[in-house]
Amino acid sequence: MIRLAWPMVVIQLLQVAYNLADTFWLGQLSGNAVAALSLAFPLVFFLISVGGGFTTAGSILVAQFTGADSEGSAGKVAGQTLGFVVSISAVLGVVGHFVTGDMLALLPADEETAAVVIPMAADYMEVFFLGMPALFGFFVFSSLMRGYGNTRTPMIVMFVSVAINVVLDPILIFGFADNPLFGMVGATGVQSSLYAATGFGGMGIEGAAIATIFARFVAAILGLYVLFFTTAGPDIELSHFTPDPAMISRIVRVGTPSAAEQSTSALAMITLTAMVASFAPGVVGAFGLGNRLISLVFLPAMGLGRATNTMVGQNLGAKQTERAERAVWLAAKFAAAVLFGIAVVAALFPRPVVSVFISPGSENAAAIVDYGSTYVRIRAVEFVFIGVLQVLLGAFRGAGNTKTAMAISMVTLWLGRVPTVYFFAFTLGWGATGIWVGMALGNIVGAIVAAAWFTRGTWKRTIVDTDSTAG
Repeated sequence: MIRLAWPMVVIQLLQVAYNLADTFWLGQLSGNAVAALSLAFPLVFFLISVGGGFTTAGSILVAQFTGADSEGSAGKVAGQTLGFVVSISAVLGVVGHFVTGDMLALLPADEETAAVVIPMAADYMEVFFLGMPALFGFFVFSSLMRGYGNTRTPMIVMFVSVAINVVLDPILIFGFADNPLFGMVGATGVQSSLYAATGFGGMGIEGAAIATIFARFVAAILGLYVLFFTTAGPDIELSHFTPDPAMISRIVRVGTPSAAEQSTSALAMITLTAMVASFAPGVVGAFGLGNRLISLVFLPAMGLGRATNTMVGQNLGAKQTERAERAVWLAAKFAAAVLFGIAVVAALFPRPVVSVFISPGSENAAAIVDYGSTYVRIRAVEFVFIGVLQVLLGAFRGAGNTKTAMAISMVTLWLGRVPTVYFFAFTLGWGATGIWVGMALGNIVGAIVAAAWFTRGTWKRTIVDTDSTAG
């Protein structure tokens, strides 16, 4: 399990590096740019989530067919999933580009946020949506390889992509006129020469979006090369891209609950963001920055959950139900132990971590650091529960029980988080502190519900016919 899980944890940490690189360099640009990213992310994630559930379906089906030693079926699932999801992403990208303004207009905002932050968020989103096919290309590749049991190759591809993003971010955001990177490395003379030669003064927040899109495009191309020209993953042939209504129906049937789960999660984040947007930019910026820092905990936990997904799927495909259950409990204990240590550090030293990502002279810097430090300290209470919840959700998905995972996620967000944030922040009048406390309660409630449901044992079944293949 550890051999399968650690590359997935690294992939999730590299995903955090994507997010934190954007946050760090935009924080050097201005505090308002960080706040704009806070508003943009939930809306971007909403459209991503519509197609994201079908990548989960591909992973589940590939895992169970691989466990059942049905390589031909695994390859066909991979081809059908790749073609179906990338087609959906192209449509979502076009829709997202043209409805960005309408989505942002739905957010209530104070005067400064509406005048400064929302226009910057629109600039970021309109560019980002055009790169959706590249984004989904890598997502599908990573999911299919995970189901196959190969997590190291996606890790290497992700590392290349992150490296490209980290290099491009400061260049595209600041250009060569006033780029803090050159000051950090003591190369202001080189900076002056480059600006004199190119005249490139940077693209601001749009530059961050372009850097991400290009880096994801490279990752998608590398992923396609691995799937078609190596033996590292499912054996895909061109014939597997011919639409097969029966296979697509199966992908949709398994993936729709996951798509609904991710979509409702995104809607919950949009609802929370709408609440936060009614506060001053300092609170908005702290909310976004704090969430990205907490993703250092959440995404590795999700990595363990996805490894559990594969372990459960392959073991159920091979009819090894007790082994699947042992793997789940082992992963849950491991996640809880590691995240407890991280929680202690986060609770004791939040301010030094938060301060790294905000330039002291930028707008609302002091407020973002103050609010963000309190936010991270309060949410440290839930870290252990995050780990347990993500492992158990991975187990349900690996078993093909995506409806149960959807239901638990909805309880986590729509009962444990959204109403509690509103109650504490507005009904009781706790303000920003109420937001931070309400956010922490969601995963605690979700983990308790998931553990109680898992012990019932109703998830121990396979969803593929292990006595035949799908072609």
